[in-house]
Amino acid sequence: MKIPTVAIIGRPNVGKSSLLNCIVGRRVSIVDPTPGVTRDRVAALLTLGDVTLELVDTGGVGIVDRDDLSEHVERQIEQAMCEASVILFVVDVHEGVTALDKEVARRLRDRALKIPIFLVVNKVDSHKWESQLGDFYTLGMGEPIPVSAEQILGTRDLMDMVTASLGSNLGDVSDPVLKVAVVGRQNVGKSTFVNAIARSERVIVSEVPGTTRDAVDVLFEKDGRQFMIIDTAGLQQKTRVKTSVEFYSQVRAEDAVRRADVSLLLLDATSEITRSEKRLGDFIANEGRICVIVANKWDLTAGKITTEAYADYLHDRLRGLRYAPISFVTAKDSRNIQATIDLAQNLRKKSLLRVGTGELNRVLQAVRDYHRPRTKGSKVPKIFYATQVATAPPTFVIFVNNPDYFPADYRRYVENAFRASLGFGEIPLRVHYRGRAGEKDS
Repeated sequence: MKIPTVAIIGRPNVGKSSLLNCIVGRRVSIVDPTPGVTRDRVAALLTLGDVTLELVDTGGVGIVDRDDLSEHVERQIEQAMCEASVILFVVDVHEGVTALDKEVARRLRDRALKIPIFLVVNKVDSHKWESQLGDFYTLGMGEPIPVSAEQILGTRDLMDMVTASLGSNLGDVSDPVLKVAVVGRQNVGKSTFVNAIARSERVIVSEVPGTTRDAVDVLFEKDGRQFMIIDTAGLQQKTRVKTSVEFYSQVRAEDAVRRADVSLLLLDATSEITRSEKRLGDFIANEGRICVIVANKWDLTAGKITTEAYADYLHDRLRGLRYAPISFVTAKDSRNIQATIDLAQNLRKKSLLRVGTGELNRVLQAVRDYHRPRTKGSKVPKIFYATQVATAPPTFVIFVNNPDYFPADYRRYVENAFRASLGFGEIPLRVHYRGRAGEKDS
């Protein structure tokens, strides 16, 4: 059985995104006074006691999108309603019953015969608004349930009612085996790539720059196991980020890199590497994240460049990600998509490996014998032994007499030697140097 889905439906600016964030307990959807900020279905897994469900935020019903994406948004809303196990119909107590609320109620009325629908009256943040609840009975959607997403009032009772309505329809839920963040600049094909994996129009695809704003979590199943892929907003140069929505889109993209097991840096193979892509590559490397560089639209290169030449070009432009393997895909035709996910899964497995202390120190001895650190005057660098202290990324501590005696070029040499000798050729490593008792890590 699939995970039960709770879809949040309503007209624009009734607080749907705020409600999702309040219930989940973290900022998942972007909240902004601008109507139509949410376009895609923004989902988050939520565990309440022994019940796990997927909470889905949607765009505003009836929104007139300034980028002419209204039809796309409506399709996402309709799909969310079709797939929902429960629907939360959200209205705004401050504005009362509107014509658009009545239109939403009309669309939901047939579904009320098949699944539970809760009429959620948001923004009831003081007792003075409770007298207005009676007006919402006119929608014919049952008893109004007062909540305040902003003040965190009434949401626990609401979710108790939701979980009770699900009964035994809970499915068999397990944590995703792999979380993959798809990141890159605008219009490189991230949403097309995600839809190719999900095998459905899970996120909106458009030529309009900045179509995706939230970080959209998409669950899919492969070989009987759950995976999660995270579509993100296209990154821009910081000087071009002008609105709060654009700013939070960038923040969500960086957060997606941090919470994913593997980042897929999607590039347009027909375009040159931009400054924002270099910055994103450095961010992924500095965070110590596993990465696959995905060269999309490879079909459009029409044999003008070989994969080897393009790899050399990328390694020169994205130096922080020289460890990262490269996958050549055509997302619109689903070409090499599954192989890229398989590669990401294999890299994740490698990052979880632990090296035995004996093997690690044999490698360290060979590294030291082949190239000893330079002595400067009375400063004689000495290496004692090493140990692995963490995985994902593999993290090592080398005990030395004084970390200051080991310059950056020697540290890079040791890191590269570890990567080559220990089977970590395509994943990031962290190597710290620790002095004798009382000295700090470097």
